[in-house]
Amino acid sequence: MNTVGHILICDDQFIIHETIILYLKAEGFTYDSAYDGEEAIRKAYEANPDLIILDLMMPKINGIEVCRTLRKTTDVPIIMLTAKGEEIDKILGLELGADDYIVKPFSPREVVARVKTVLRRKPSKSNENKSILRFEGLEINISSYEVRLNEKLLHFTPKEVELIYLLASHPGQVFDREQILQEVWGSDYFGDTRSVDTQIKRIRQKLSSANMKWSIRSIYGVGYKFEVFK
Repeated sequence: MNTVGHILICDDQFIIHETIILYLKAEGFTYDSAYDGEEAIRKAYEANPDLIILDLMMPKINGIEVCRTLRKTTDVPIIMLTAKGEEIDKILGLELGADDYIVKPFSPREVVARVKTVLRRKPSKSNENKSILRFEGLEINISSYEVRLNEKLLHFTPKEVELIYLLASHPGQVFDREQILQEVWGSDYFGDTRSVDTQIKRIRQKLSSANMKWSIRSIYGVGYKFEVFK
């Protein structure tokens, strides 16, 4: 079976690793394991994974701090795991740049489905000519997953790139939160619409220095649109 991606699993419970690995291997994925936060950070750089499955409650360094550390230097997709399920943990994890969130106990099939959804990113070559959007001072390249403001490369997570690309590729069109979830997170995403608001907030913060003839506008009670001013 051909390898379809390399996954780093970070959890202090051996049974979690064994269960997830069994299903990942069946789908053609390779994997590495880390059992505490220090090992997770080290292996994230050594193994260069395509995606990280990261438990919130890790020994030595917790998952939130691991995510915060990695997000300073890498945009590798991160799916966070937690046994707690409090909303504050979900929001905090997403604000730090996690791409998805799964609450324990979970189905290993659900984990693999989420992994596939997050990794399903690269556009086809036939759409390559549409992969770069340009506005005054802003360039969004969905092919390389890069956003530049006044030619300066910004630190955007994959989900943030996908979200701004969706809006900017349809200037003036209003997308409600459910539409954005469907287009960016996929139909098998189990989170709620607050994930959209969290990502929009992060994008706006990163573009806050811009004083251009475009903006991401909130449409009260509906959703968001990318607006270009004349």
